[in-house]
Amino acid sequence: MDQQLLQVVIALACVASVLVLLLKWTRYQRAQKKILRARERRTASLEQAEQAVHEFKKANPGVDSTNIVSLPLAELTKRIRSGSLQPEAVLHAYIEKALEVNQKLNCGTDVLMESLKQLEDIESHRNGILYGVPVSLKENIGYKGYDSSCGVLCKLNEPALNDSVVVRVLKRQGAVPFIKTNIPQGLLNYECSNPIYGMTVNPHNLQKTCGGSSGGEGALIGGGGSILGLGTDIAGSIRIPASFCGICGFKPTFNRISLHGVNSCVKGIKSVPSSIGPMARDVESLALCMRALLSTDMFSLDPTIPPLPFNQQVYDSTEHLRIGYYDNDGYHQPSPSMSRALQETKKLLEQAGHTLVPFQPPRLFMAIHEYATKGILADGGTTLLQEGPIDPCLQPQAITYSIPRFVKKILSIFLRPIVSSLCTAMCFYSSVTDMWEQHKNIEDYISEVIAEWRRLEMDVLLCPVLGPAYNFYYSGMLTSSLSYTVMYNLLNFPAGVVPVTTVTADDEAQMNRYRGNFADIWDKLFLKAVQDSVGLPVAVQCVSLPWQDELCLRFMREVEKLSVRKKHTNTY
Repeated sequence: MDQQLLQVVIALACVASVLVLLLKWTRYQRAQKKILRARERRTASLEQAEQAVHEFKKANPGVDSTNIVSLPLAELTKRIRSGSLQPEAVLHAYIEKALEVNQKLNCGTDVLMESLKQLEDIESHRNGILYGVPVSLKENIGYKGYDSSCGVLCKLNEPALNDSVVVRVLKRQGAVPFIKTNIPQGLLNYECSNPIYGMTVNPHNLQKTCGGSSGGEGALIGGGGSILGLGTDIAGSIRIPASFCGICGFKPTFNRISLHGVNSCVKGIKSVPSSIGPMARDVESLALCMRALLSTDMFSLDPTIPPLPFNQQVYDSTEHLRIGYYDNDGYHQPSPSMSRALQETKKLLEQAGHTLVPFQPPRLFMAIHEYATKGILADGGTTLLQEGPIDPCLQPQAITYSIPRFVKKILSIFLRPIVSSLCTAMCFYSSVTDMWEQHKNIEDYISEVIAEWRRLEMDVLLCPVLGPAYNFYYSGMLTSSLSYTVMYNLLNFPAGVVPVTTVTADDEAQMNRYRGNFADIWDKLFLKAVQDSVGLPVAVQCVSLPWQDELCLRFMREVEKLSVRKKHTNTY
């Protein structure tokens, strides 16, 4: 009898194992079918766009598309408004260029063919600030009839029922959204790859990442396939791709621009807010976009947005500034090119008559671990782990997040302090009271930083931004390198990046002496991540206090002007 029972148990165990395998196989097959359908839709939209461009060029052989896509935004808008360029010609020129760039970089997810229909009504928006300007959109920004998948399978086949508020405002201002761009899986990675659309690469070096999570935007604009785009930023997701791809990017104060209709895998994060902002080739284009968005259209469509129009007077100011600065936050040692970019920019600003004063963010380790990391990973990363098959770029993060809470607690006891506190931060909240306490601590910390800012009588802040662009598959292992960007999401300070130089052979040689602040495994990984970077762009970061977005942009414009002037002087 016992033998028969054992045989039954073994048989049932075998059946259960087979059923589990069948279930996994079925899920895998369903996932592959969803991915295939999404890729087929993308291929179809690319083919339709190619056909539209071919037909337009055949009907309009005299249009010089190359000249159109080389114009700065200010000049482009001037010519469109004067009638010397037609919106139809501009749109087709940028669709053609975007197709070319996408073939090389894999940066687009959908060409928005509705943009051609939008031209039929474009004259009714002739007074719009962005009349006739093609605009690219990060994939998670809602556009009616299209997915905002965030790079995860469970959000495929869920097309937006309406345009997001920001898209509606763009259209009312005469802009023409024409393409959606690629993102990393779940948006919480600063490489740009997902199981659906694959990996996007850097326009300056195909063996480097373009950054993330607004990586498709960075690559498309950096490659010349878009003149203006919108991204989102929760830990540097606009600023890092802008830095890696050699363009300008701006993260406004949270809730300055509406996020209504913008998708996310982890909604409801309050302690480290995400912002939506512009990306472009120059600072003036960022300001023009902000001017267009901060309109009565925005304030009426989303009453939760404070009705604060763009302050042109602050942006146009030429008064000398009192600028705080730091070149090493004590958490992540900058690469030699990051340090040189900061020091050269500091010197240029001083020569221009501005006052530079040293500044150091207080209690940075506490801010990064207990406030920023714990705020973003309040659930221990479990929500992100539920989003289907894991992309290789995300695997290191996924492995870390999947470690049981009690194991992380044990590791926090035995590992060195920096790793210990990071493990503790990823253990998620133990209670609602714990969460409320953290929110209060963050409020106190923001007040502490502002008090130090006021004590030094600073107008703005200059600091490094991560760079140069990484080799593939290092971002998921180097979340510790985000200290320069995530800090200003935590504080809710507007921040933007401006490219000021490129990596030199001397910068590369100095990497041989790079040890980092701790000479630990992460410092050694960073060294490998940025190897072979000669010629890649390097940027600096400009920061201001909350709701002083125009002052931040004004500071960015000053940095850009001085940097460009230096390049011209060196050229001649």
